[in-house]
Amino acid sequence: MTLQRHPYGPDPSQWAELHLPQERRHAGVVVVIHGGYWRSTYGAELGAPLARDLAEHGAAAWNLEYRRMGNGGGWPETFLDVAAGIDALAPAAADHGLDLARVAVIGHSAGGQLGVWAAGRAALPATAVGGGPAVGVSGVVSQSGLLNLAEAQRLGLSNHAVTALLGSHVALADPVSAVPLPVPVYAVHAEDDDDVPASQSQSYVDAAVAAGGEAAFIAVPGDHYSLIDPASAAWAVCRGLALGLLERA
Repeated sequence: MTLQRHPYGPDPSQWAELHLPQERRHAGVVVVIHGGYWRSTYGAELGAPLARDLAEHGAAAWNLEYRRMGNGGGWPETFLDVAAGIDALAPAAADHGLDLARVAVIGHSAGGQLGVWAAGRAALPATAVGGGPAVGVSGVVSQSGLLNLAEAQRLGLSNHAVTALLGSHVALADPVSAVPLPVPVYAVHAEDDDDVPASQSQSYVDAAVAAGGEAAFIAVPGDHYSLIDPASAAWAVCRGLALGLLERA
């Protein structure tokens, strides 16, 4: 496996790592977006083992870092970074022959919210935060993602993290407000998750399907962190879904 770091801006948190497999068995790229309730306590080190595992299974992976609350993130900075970080795949793809018609996103917790938001960028006005994407998203695997921000705000999850991140801009970033997306969303949720309630995934799927979108709720064994353990059954499900998105795109 080959590992390369690609900066997409001047800030120390504006970079992504490209994990290239020794033998490429899947076209396209899987973007990995880590979680941590959008706070700087956690970083892309959470996504690195997943990106390595994807590369070991024959897929190029793009482990994305971004500004978070506590290191310059919030609204709109975190979202501008996720948009720019995904768009930075374009020059990297030109160097390595990557097929950007096949870009799956896998995001854990807050990263699930960011991934589903990114999948809807093409519908945003060109002048909006994240509008005018250079790289499209073919589908998303959300791992216990925060997909109903209005509900998360009402519940005050993680010491009112949604309000701290977005203030009065919750509706602009809430995945459940942007249904249906033109791409599939698999909302995978850990059965024993004490960090993000399953209603965050289930309510999103219900709304997306009711609006005519393609979405599915998938329960897997384990807790919140089983989803990002490369040795777990929960991660094996997520990896299979992401690779399947590359094959169908």
